[in-house]
Amino acid sequence: MPDKKTLQRARADKRAGKAPSTQAGEFVREEIDHIREGKHGARSAKQAIAIGLSKARRAGVNIPAKGASAKKAATKKTSARKRPAAKKATTRKKSSETTATRKRAATKALKREGRSSASKTALSRQSRAAAGKRTAASRSAAAKKAARTKGARGRATAARKAARTRRAASSS
Repeated sequence: MPDKKTLQRARADKRAGKAPSTQAGEFVREEIDHIREGKHGARSAKQAIAIGLSKARRAGVNIPAKGASAKKAATKKTSARKRPAAKKATTRKKSSETTATRKRAATKALKREGRSSASKTALSRQSRAAAGKRTAASRSAAAKKAARTKGARGRATAARKAARTRRAASSS
């Protein structure tokens, strides 16, 4: 269950008209904090991010599933449209909740993993790799949207920071 503060920050982002990925970022940040404070570990930065995104989806943030699970869902949807649903003879109602045993096993497995997956280096390496896979147009569109939703004060702060960075780069 996400912290109350995380949920509040995500809701504030939604009210501000920010992208679902920005709202989900709050959950990812919380997960990284958990790893850093030693609550549990993760095998990689990618896994740490995935856990955060999963929490965000469960909390109602509208982020689509990526990769194989998205393809699986799309296939299920189209096959359901093609043929009528057949009645299944099941004895037990399938619950969407994870069983306690499975949940406990997952938590134990995470506790065994390392903590370096949430280090600055690991996260930096992951974000560079992710950005490298995106097109220039996609990155540009994201930057434009960020500028739109930042607000006047946010833009002013960003401009000051950019000026500082340019000054630092030109002096070295």
